[in-house]
Amino acid sequence: MLKIFFLVFMAGGIPVAIAMAGASLAYILMSGGLPPFVVIHRMVSGIDSFPLLAVPFFILAGNLMNNAGITTRIYNFALALVGWLKGGLGHVNVLGSVIFAGMSGTAIADAAGLGTIEIKAMQEHGYETEFAVGVTAASATLGPIIPPSLPFVIYGMMANVSVGALFLAGILPGAMMAILMMLTVAYYAHKNKWGGDVKFSSTRLFKALSELAVVIGWPLLMWLLISQLGTPPQLTVFGGLAALFVLDRIFRFEALLPIMTPVLLIGGMTTGLFTPTEGAIAACVWAMILGFAWYRTLSWKMFVKVCLDTIETTSTVLFIVAAASIFGWMLTATGVTAEIASWVLGFTDQAWVFLLLANLLMLFVGCFLEPTAAITILVPILLPIATHLGVDPIHFGLVMVLNLMIGLLHPPMGMVLFVLARVAGLSFERTTMAILPWLVPLLVSLAIITYMPSLVLWLPKMFF
Repeated sequence: MLKIFFLVFMAGGIPVAIAMAGASLAYILMSGGLPPFVVIHRMVSGIDSFPLLAVPFFILAGNLMNNAGITTRIYNFALALVGWLKGGLGHVNVLGSVIFAGMSGTAIADAAGLGTIEIKAMQEHGYETEFAVGVTAASATLGPIIPPSLPFVIYGMMANVSVGALFLAGILPGAMMAILMMLTVAYYAHKNKWGGDVKFSSTRLFKALSELAVVIGWPLLMWLLISQLGTPPQLTVFGGLAALFVLDRIFRFEALLPIMTPVLLIGGMTTGLFTPTEGAIAACVWAMILGFAWYRTLSWKMFVKVCLDTIETTSTVLFIVAAASIFGWMLTATGVTAEIASWVLGFTDQAWVFLLLANLLMLFVGCFLEPTAAITILVPILLPIATHLGVDPIHFGLVMVLNLMIGLLHPPMGMVLFVLARVAGLSFERTTMAILPWLVPLLVSLAIITYMPSLVLWLPKMFF
C-alpha cells in the first residue's frame, strides 16, 4: 500500500519529497496503527544529525567560491597548464572541474559555475557547442566524487560510516575518471585534427607547474615537520598558511590558494584537526578570507545574496532528507526492505551479480530522482544486502554516488541537462544527444570502481 501511494503521487507530478512524506502519512491514516504525529516526529529526527550540519556550510563554501571570481582563476590556471595541448580547451574543461570539485561538492554547481565560462570559451574558439556541452556535463560528475562532496555527507549519515573515509575514497577514482575523460578529449582532437588553443609559453607553464609543486609539497612539508621533527601541529599549520600567502604575494600565482582548499580539508580531517562537519566551516572561512581580504572580489551585498541562495538550497536538501527519513522508516517498518533483501538473496548470493543488479537499479532510479532523495531511499534497501554479501559500505557508497551522478545527465529529471541546455542555448533534445558519447568513459569508470574495490579503499585503509 505504501509503495502504491508513493507511485500514485509521483505519477501525479507531485515533487518527490512531498510524495514520500504524503505516502507515509496516507498509509498511517489508512492503517490506523500509528498516530499521524509520527510523520512529523520521524521527519524531525531524520535531520537532527550532527553530520548534516556540514550540508549548509559546504553549499555556502561552493557559492562563495562561485561568486568571488575563483572560477575565473581556476580556468586561467588550467589554461596555462594544458591549454596548449591538442584539443586544449577540452582538457582545460576536465582539469578545471577536477580543481573546482575540491570546493563545490556538487555537479550542478560545477556545471552552472565553471561550465558557463568553459562553454563560452570553447564556442569562441570554434568548437562545436555539442562537444563543449558533452565534455562539460561529463566533467561535472567529478564534483561529488572528488572531496568534499554533499552526497557523501548524506550517504555517511544514512549508512553510519565515516564521512572522512568517504572523502578519501573518492580521490583515486576521481583522478582515474579525469584521466579517462582527457583520453576521450585526445581521441576527438586526433580524429578532428584539432590543435592547441593557446600558444605554448614555457613561462606560463613553469609558473603553473610551480603552483602544483607547492600544492603537493606543502602537505608533505607539514607532515615532515609535525611527525618527524615534532613541531607543534597548530603552530606548524598556521605558519605554513602564512608562508602560502607570502609565496602567493611574491610570485602572483593564479590559483594557488583556491587549489589548496581540498588539501586543507583532507589534511585537517585525516590528522584529526577537525571533523568533516567542522571542515565544512573551515572551507567557508577559507572562502571568505580569499573573497573578502585577499582577492577583494566579494562585497557584503554579494555575501548576503550568497547566504540567501544557500538558505534556499539547504532548505530543499534537508526537506528531501526529512521526507525520505520517514519514508525509509516506513519501508523498514512495513517489511518492504526485508522482502527485497530476501528476494535478492534468494536470487543470488554472489556479490558481483548483486553489484551488477544494483548498478542497473541505481542508474534507472538516478534518471527520475534527485541524488539526495535517491540516496536516502536506496541506502536502507540496498546497504544491508551489500554488507551481508561482504561489500564494504565505503566502496558501495562510492558506487552509489557515481551511479546517481550519471543519472543527472539523463532525461527526464537530469538537472545537469537542464542547466547546460540553458547555458549553451541548446534544445533539451540536442543537449541529450551531445552527452551520449561521454557516457562511455563514465560507464567504464563505473565498471572499474565497482569491480576494483582496492582502488576505492586503499587511501581510507591507510588513514582510518
